[in-house]
Parts: sequence; C-alpha cells; structure tokens
Amino acid sequence: MTEINNNVEKINDFRISVAPMMDWTTKDYRFFARLFNPNVVLYTEMVTTGAIIYGGANRHLDFNKEEHPIVLQLGGSNPQELATCTKMAEDWGYDEVNLNVGCPSDRVQNNKIGACLMAEPNLVAECIHSMQKAVSIPVTVKHRIGIDDMQSYEEMLHFVDTVAATGCTHFIVHARIAILQGLSPKENREVPPLRYEDVYRLKQERRHLTIEINGGIKTFDETQQHLQHVDGVMIGREAYHNPYLLAEMGQLWNLEAPDRFEIMQQMMPYIHQRVAEGAPLSIITRHILGLFQNLPGARKWRQALSGGNAKTINDIENAIQNIQAAMQRTEDYIRAQKCD
Repeated sequence: MTEINNNVEKINDFRISVAPMMDWTTKDYRFFARLFNPNVVLYTEMVTTGAIIYGGANRHLDFNKEEHPIVLQLGGSNPQELATCTKMAEDWGYDEVNLNVGCPSDRVQNNKIGACLMAEPNLVAECIHSMQKAVSIPVTVKHRIGIDDMQSYEEMLHFVDTVAATGCTHFIVHARIAILQGLSPKENREVPPLRYEDVYRLKQERRHLTIEINGGIKTFDETQQHLQHVDGVMIGREAYHNPYLLAEMGQLWNLEAPDRFEIMQQMMPYIHQRVAEGAPLSIITRHILGLFQNLPGARKWRQALSGGNAKTINDIENAIQNIQAAMQRTEDYIRAQKCD
C-alpha cells in the first residue's frame, strides 16, 4: 500500500491521466500503458453500477497490481448503488473513484447515466455525497462544459459549485459541450468546438479546486501549455493510438524515455500469462498496434498483429524482430546520408 500512496503523492503537483474509453482502456491496455510511464494515472472503462452489483464484481473490477495509480469510473445515478460500488472499489484496492457525467451516448442517457446528469446538479451532488461518505479514497467527477441548451459558462459554474458544496474538490472537464439529441458519441468528440478558455476560467475563479482538462490534446507541447492554466491534463484517444506519447510525458518527471523494444520485452511475459489463462491472443494484441506509430515499419507491425494475423506468441516475436531490422536499416540509411 505504501507504494500506491507514493505514486499518488508524485502526481499531486500536476496530474497526467489517460481517459476512460469504452472497449479500449481494458486491463490489458492498462498493463501495457503502465510500461511507458510509472506516474500517469490510468482509468478503467466506465462500469455501470448495475454491472458490478448484478453482473459479477470480479469481471468488472479486477486489475493488475502494476496498474496503480488506477481509478475506477462509475456510471450511475442512484446514490445508494453508487455508494455500494464505491466501497467495493476501495476494498478492491482502487486509488480513486470517478463519476461519469460526460458520456453522451443514447444508451446511457436512457439509464440516466453520463452527460445528461449535468441537467441535474443536485442529484449529482447527492450521488457524490453518498459516495464520499462510504470511503476514504478520493471521489471525483468527469463532466462536459455543457449540454444541449445549457451551454454557458455560468451554467457550468453552477453545476461545479453545486457538486463542490459536498466537499468534492477534483473535476475533470471535457472542454466541449455534448449535444445529446442529434449527434453520435463519435461526433460529440469532434463536432462541438473546443472551449479550453472556459476550463482555464474555471480554474482562475475556483482556485481551491483541482481542475483537469480533457479534449483534443495530442502532444507533449500541448500538455505543457495546458499545465500553465490548469492542474492536470487527461489524454484520450491519442494515448491509445500513439502510446509512446505516455513515455514522452515522462519529461515532466525527468524520467528517461523507455525503448520500445524493451517495453515489448516486458510485455511478453504478461502476454504469455494471459494466453495461458485462456485469453485470445487478439484480445491483447489489438491494444499494442500503435507501439511504433510514426516510425519506419509501423505499418508492417500493425499488419502483422491486426485482423487475427498474429495467432501465436512466435508471430509477435517475429514481428518485433522484423520491425527492429526495418528501423536499423532506416537508421543506417540516415547515417550514410549524413556522411555524404
């Protein structure tokens, strides 16, 4: 437990995290992501309270000890059920619990989960209050800057103030509104314009709160710029498609960037273990497709692993050797050009 607490202490001054993403931030991805950076905070996929209470806690709550610091994101709007699941999360060993008030999909709206809850700040406050009473670990909120006709800064501030009155101090803000009627979840990640200035203003006017920004952030330089205004940065899909970005974030802690091939050497025992447990190889390899993003051989790497092409551990090891050879050839070519 001491190691976990030390990890949390390291991120108190600023915080870099990987956003919860359905079907993506599984425990296999999180184990892989942890190899790039020991300090980045990892989130589970959103898990509904009903899935945990009625669908099997083991399946939804289990994680690898290497994943710390790790946050469970819950979806729900029943204060008692949320409190129950939050207590289960603490008992399971999670470092934090986060309430989803940002997901715009029709499915979660119908169950009063996600971004639609921004229209009911008092209910969210009741939920957070119940969750906090149940545990000693932090309880946080991830939300949008607005929804549908509630798009003003003042309305977002009212939401935050109402929830903060419970004692909640940490808000992760997706800097886009969500259009709940008319846009798909994918479009809600791309179509509404980013309004980073609203998140900056929130931090300026509520300095006692921890404000973390999310939405459209893709580079280390962008992250540094945001940290001039807010307490933390949450990276979404870029951390999945280009996981080496997490290694680049290590500069914030003066960490030496790990070698991609060393990462795969560390990943191979885990893959062996998961396959021995009965997990299909493709379930794991789909999360490591982006390892060589933007480098020579990246396309061949993806082709070797995607579509079920990698059927054995040896296939992965051969792909690693091929990429290593391709990168060496490129390096030799560049060196030869410099000599000329």
